[in-house]
Amino acid sequence: MSGDITAAGDLITGALGARAVEPHAGDGAGHGHAGDLCLNCGTRLIGAHCHACGQSGHVHRSVGAIGHEIAHGVFHFEGKIWRTLPMLLWRPGDLTRRYVAGERARFVSPLALFLFTVFLMFAAISALGGDIAELVTPERMNSNAVGLARGAEKAQQGLDKAEAQRAQLVAAGRPTAQVDKDIASLRTAIAALRRVDGGGTGDIPLALTNAKTGWEKLDHGLQKASKNPGLALYKLQSSAYKYSWLLIPISTPFVALLFLWRRRFGLYDHAIFVTYSLAFMMLMVIALMLLGVAGLGSGWIVLAVFALPPLHMYRQLRGAYTLRTLSALWRTAALLVFAWAALLTFVALLLMHGLTD
Repeated sequence: MSGDITAAGDLITGALGARAVEPHAGDGAGHGHAGDLCLNCGTRLIGAHCHACGQSGHVHRSVGAIGHEIAHGVFHFEGKIWRTLPMLLWRPGDLTRRYVAGERARFVSPLALFLFTVFLMFAAISALGGDIAELVTPERMNSNAVGLARGAEKAQQGLDKAEAQRAQLVAAGRPTAQVDKDIASLRTAIAALRRVDGGGTGDIPLALTNAKTGWEKLDHGLQKASKNPGLALYKLQSSAYKYSWLLIPISTPFVALLFLWRRRFGLYDHAIFVTYSLAFMMLMVIALMLLGVAGLGSGWIVLAVFALPPLHMYRQLRGAYTLRTLSALWRTAALLVFAWAALLTFVALLLMHGLTD
């Protein structure tokens, strides 16, 4: 019996001694010296990072570390963002090809970059343009309707005067060509004003109330939106932000259609291509919004909108899939058509969800 007690005491003493020499995970100071234990999984370190779980051997324990964690979580700092952005802007094909080939640690992942640019874009829209629902409040719509009614009334008064003037000219035997032009213009303006104002003060612009799509659910949603357009547009804006990721699975099959006979490219490759491409488009929208606020002319903005996407698509296609010039050109033209199809599909899904929710 005494031998058992002695053996147990030896085990306890040995365990305590081992703990003093080799602390458990989480007991160390967290400086990551070789031979220490990983504070996350307890594996003995053989370098600056744990070879089992990947955690850094050095654990930051300061207030400044919080800012580092935020920057790392948002941007994957440590140089990744500064290597990724220049390539995304000017060498998107090389970026896509290298990421697909397995060069991951050097670059920000496409999904992380896409989600961050979506967040930035909607933040910029809210900061610079305000909430879209504010543009279609009942008060503002009523104000617009009153303005239309007054405009039509003034135009009618002008038409009455012009017709009276024409009658005087005819009685005097004088030419009426000029007043006839004025009368025709006034009648056209009155007809247009009455047509715009014909939907009433509570309708959504473009007379969506009277639209019939053939889908009972969507038609019911359009009727609900006509009663509260501000709420409907707010829902659409919120849905566009929450479901922006749907653009990736919607667009990927369209890109796959361009390479049906090239079996070495899979859906994963196309998804990486699409995600990086969408991230660039978001960055372009943000940049153009800021340049517009800074005073860049609308003509230059329109030119950029029509010129930059096809140029970027061409460079990304040619670099990512190692295409020749003509092969990249016709695929760029097809991809532009597919991009519009994907965008319309996305908008239709938003309408189905946002207006009928």
